[in-house]
Amino acid sequence: MSLVTPEIAAHLAQLSREIKRQLGIIVDRKGAIEYVVVGDASRLEIPDLGRIRAGRSRFRGIRLIHTHLHGEPLSNDDLTDLSLLSLDCVTAVDAREGSNPLRLTYAHLLPVNPSLKQWEVVGWTPAHSLDLDFERFIRELENEFARRSEAPAAQSANNRAVLVYLDDGRSPDPTWEVEELGELARSAGLRVVDVVRQRRPPDPRYLIGRGRLCDLIVKSMQREADLLVFCPDLSPAQVKAIGDLADIRVIDRSQLILDIFAQRALSRDGKLQVELAQLRYLAPRLLGAGIAMSRLMGGIGGRGPGETKLESDRRRIKQRIQNLEKQLLALASQRRERRKRRDRNRVTTVAIVGYTNAGKSSLLNTLTHAKAIAENKLFATLDPFSKRLRFPHDREIVLTDTVGFIRDLPPDLKAAFRATLEELDAADLLIHVVDASSPRADEQLDAVEKLLAELDLDSVPRITVFNKIDRLPNPEAARNMALRHSGIAVCALDRQTLRPLVERIESVLWEGRALSAFQPLGGSGHEEELHS
Repeated sequence: MSLVTPEIAAHLAQLSREIKRQLGIIVDRKGAIEYVVVGDASRLEIPDLGRIRAGRSRFRGIRLIHTHLHGEPLSNDDLTDLSLLSLDCVTAVDAREGSNPLRLTYAHLLPVNPSLKQWEVVGWTPAHSLDLDFERFIRELENEFARRSEAPAAQSANNRAVLVYLDDGRSPDPTWEVEELGELARSAGLRVVDVVRQRRPPDPRYLIGRGRLCDLIVKSMQREADLLVFCPDLSPAQVKAIGDLADIRVIDRSQLILDIFAQRALSRDGKLQVELAQLRYLAPRLLGAGIAMSRLMGGIGGRGPGETKLESDRRRIKQRIQNLEKQLLALASQRRERRKRRDRNRVTTVAIVGYTNAGKSSLLNTLTHAKAIAENKLFATLDPFSKRLRFPHDREIVLTDTVGFIRDLPPDLKAAFRATLEELDAADLLIHVVDASSPRADEQLDAVEKLLAELDLDSVPRITVFNKIDRLPNPEAARNMALRHSGIAVCALDRQTLRPLVERIESVLWEGRALSAFQPLGGSGHEEELHS
């Protein structure tokens, strides 16, 4: 099968000259013409072909053959259609008066390559001398796409993501934000295949601009990506515009964090909080298709458009949000009763807070022999985990590990944090854990302090603990940092380094009495786990 026969090319050119408009046909791989498209003198509009590809490493199975009235080369619009629609090929026929011999030019996509070329353009060639077995050519090209992507795809069954970061000049440390976005993606179970950074003012429609987005979509196809993750967050209009343009799933940083929370929430309370935050995030991003989504009503005066699908979806979400809020209020009441019982029993409560992945769960496990989940990833644990810790002189506390904080927390998640961290309201002491090995330790410390203030917890006494000193080439650097903030330098995995911390806890809670030893409650057979 040829790309286009000279007879069809000549007929298209003649008709195009007669009507003085671009004329095109969309042809499938069997040679059948599916669409005939008429444009104006400089361009034509391709009809909606649907957004579903045939499969991974597969093109759409159709090609565009159209005329150029002035013999101009393939335009940016042609190449954009080629990439966005995953067409097999785009061909232009020279329709100038007196063009002899009849010429054509064509372009096709390229698999990932060292020069990062997105497409190959074959210049003007006489139609009668074009010797191309198109059926064999496109089959081999698809096989090459599959072969180039097969090796990395086999390494991970997870979703393959391209991270997109817009640097609009307002962030003091864009590199940190990009690195943190990558850590969030890894924590969510994504395989990051590329990171794209763009420095420019935000585009109100496509965030990074239409041209840059088109390039990004082609690169994503080359790398077999399933997902685009944007930072900063997208507006509802941007989500719709990018989704309409891209044949790929699109999310932003907030949605990524919500997905991590949905994966990690184990308790009923946590699951409800996450679902509520997701629905509040989704509600303004529901965009319908107008009257086409309407349900028709019967009866006199009722034959116009009824309740649209969009309105129906919004109503259901609103009802579900109200139902979740009622359930959460009931759970909050239960938590208050538990706290009252705890207060009557005079149980001292100490809460561990800090930036995500700072080592809070590891600290709890080492102090109490607990078995809380502790992994080297962001938001490894979401639900609070509490355990008793016994001191000499018949003293004991309830030590609670809480969800990790993160900078620029989405507003809906702040509400979820507020409910999840209600236990902190009754805390007698906060232990603020900081990752001393992080190059952004100071920024993370400030982010947590800011969030504590927003949660009205800045008045609770706290001890600042600089963790992971074993990862520093010079532990003295961590100790100097701790001195600067009146804190304590520790390694949460080494019990010997925790003695100064335990002494400080006793000093704050019980007015400076010396501590000679400490032990988990399990030593006396009264070990008790409390799940908030």
